Amino acid sequence: MAVLVSVLAFVMTLAGGFAAMRVRDRRHLVLGLAGGLMLGVVAFDLIPESLEMTRQRPLGVPAPMIGFAAGFVLLHVVEQAVAIHRAHEDEYAPHVHAHGTGAGAGAGAGATGGAGGLLAASALVLHSLVDGLSIGLGFQSGTDVGIFVAIAVITHDFADGFNTFTAASLHRADRRPAVLLLLLDAAAPIAGAALGTLATVPDAVLGPYLGTFAGVLLYLAAAEILPEAHSVHPRVMTLCATGAGLVAVLFIAGLAG
Repeated sequence: MAVLVSVLAFVMTLAGGFAAMRVRDRRHLVLGLAGGLMLGVVAFDLIPESLEMTRQRPLGVPAPMIGFAAGFVLLHVVEQAVAIHRAHEDEYAPHVHAHGTGAGAGAGAGATGGAGGLLAASALVLHSLVDGLSIGLGFQSGTDVGIFVAIAVITHDFADGFNTFTAASLHRADRRPAVLLLLLDAAAPIAGAALGTLATVPDAVLGPYLGTFAGVLLYLAAAEILPEAHSVHPRVMTLCATGAGLVAVLFIAGLAG
């Protein structure tokens, strides 16, 4: 039963990814919406859920929040290690630095700029695996609980698919890695649901993981996706798209809760 229900999550994830593919000519709006969705998922889904899963407080701090900080710093370190950070300040205003910016520098940034996006998209795949695992464990607790958990997962899988494709294609002309990660993200809930019917994972482990993933997602939204969305594009519409993403996740979280 759990695996059959997770097929709906597969469909919703693909629908979100296909939606992201078809609006490439409005990339700034896509990125603005994705940034809002990511912030919403972090604030209204991942952090509350992770805090409910475990009450562990190492050094007096909730374990998921330690994971949150670690995830944020992890992506920052990875970004700096592979030199993918790109300054967007020249895109926010028409000023010109004396030293200029060469075409080669821009090309180099584009070639390596997708590494952080691929990492975040991979984290989304792992998150979807945990979603499927939650469905399986929910059905272990009873049919009613399993159905409720499945509804909660399916309602935000559209955003997961949208964010997976958008993050994986950030700074990349080649869509193949993004499509592959989208397919993996769509299949992950089915695999997770199958595992959830066979194994039991303690909340003490899932809670810190979700916190860590929330930190990764927040960093990508704040440091990569939203700055890219606002570069040389109309700000008002992009801000509206970001706000719409936040409100959408808040609404979905309210329905699921």
